[in-house]
Amino acid sequence: MSDLIDTIRPLAKKTDSKILMVVLDGVGGLPLTVNGETELASAQTPHLDALAQESQLGLAELVGAGITPGSGPGHLSLFGYDPLKYVVGRGALSAVGIGVRLGAGDVAVRGNFASLGAGRVIVDRRAGRPSDEKNVEVVAKLRAAIPEILGTPVEIYTESEHRFVVVFRSGGVDEAGQGLGANISDVDPQVTGVPPLTAEASDPTSARTAELVNAFVARAEAALAEEPQVNGVLFRGYSDVPHFPSFADIYGLRAACIASYPMYKGLASLVGMEVLPVEGEEDALEGKVAALTEHWENYDFFYFHIKKTDSTGEDGDFAAKVKKVELFDALLPRLRALNPDVLCIVGDHSTPSKLASHSWHPVPLLIQSRYGRKDLAARYTEEEAQRGSLGLRRGTEIMPLLMANALKLQKYGA
Repeated sequence: MSDLIDTIRPLAKKTDSKILMVVLDGVGGLPLTVNGETELASAQTPHLDALAQESQLGLAELVGAGITPGSGPGHLSLFGYDPLKYVVGRGALSAVGIGVRLGAGDVAVRGNFASLGAGRVIVDRRAGRPSDEKNVEVVAKLRAAIPEILGTPVEIYTESEHRFVVVFRSGGVDEAGQGLGANISDVDPQVTGVPPLTAEASDPTSARTAELVNAFVARAEAALAEEPQVNGVLFRGYSDVPHFPSFADIYGLRAACIASYPMYKGLASLVGMEVLPVEGEEDALEGKVAALTEHWENYDFFYFHIKKTDSTGEDGDFAAKVKKVELFDALLPRLRALNPDVLCIVGDHSTPSKLASHSWHPVPLLIQSRYGRKDLAARYTEEEAQRGSLGLRRGTEIMPLLMANALKLQKYGA
């Protein structure tokens, strides 16, 4: 069965047990050389190693064989939502994550600031990862230059670093129940050395939105022409208002999200998790541990997100990704000290430094509970996970496994 939600919902039962799901974003990797090790295997991780020796391991395919997951589909799969059925663009996730409310007929778009060279050729898809302060400065320029396009109000928001969000406000839906459509091709070609693409609509309702997007790109480049590095914009992830079954309704869980990046908070919010406030920078991680500790008694399920294992992989920086894994390893004893009944460590996709991008490779999965059988693993690595008793799983099977290990599922059938 591709979608387990209808099976799990009537079986879920409330107990006092607690589940902690740690998502090491993009943790899966590849060796740089034929006989080398992945970033995860290269890292010095004594605490992860000790945990692996008490756990079951396996690999998870978040969407399907050979399919490279985006962060949204990857996370939806981890939360038990079939990403082929429950589809949402990154624009809506980012918008909701920063507190922007979308109305019927509106379209939200995820943007990257980029560096463009001669002939509008993309030199850097992330504009050198500008600071959040620089992002705010550039967004202010765009707001002044593009308050509306063709009579359609335009709202522009800072997300973080090179990321920003644009919302095209339709003013509601027409008599036929239609507003702006979101079926539009990407402006971002996801490679350098070529110009940005032209957005094209795949249905009549989206034709006006494509026109708005293309006009925005042109006006943004004009407004940012004097910027030395942040002088272009790239779009992908168009979306209107999504509607998902409630996480609490499916699993009977009081669920909380601990994340810093808006997109991940937006996704958690869309499925009905409560997004907890987190203080401090992403790299420090202290704010996340503090939030988890402070709210530990108030929730049954915690989604705990670590971003930089992905960012460093996207930058193609093998050594930096190794260090981010080691930073998490140093943090792990503080998570374990809370004594979760079930602890899961997994990725939402692989981001090998060798590819400097997301990839199709399955992610290593670890589940530790007092009712789980132990594997003979020595470490939490891709190679050890490949030999683990959990085998190769679909991402949507992880939540049922966590629920079972937490004794939160009743028997199925007589």
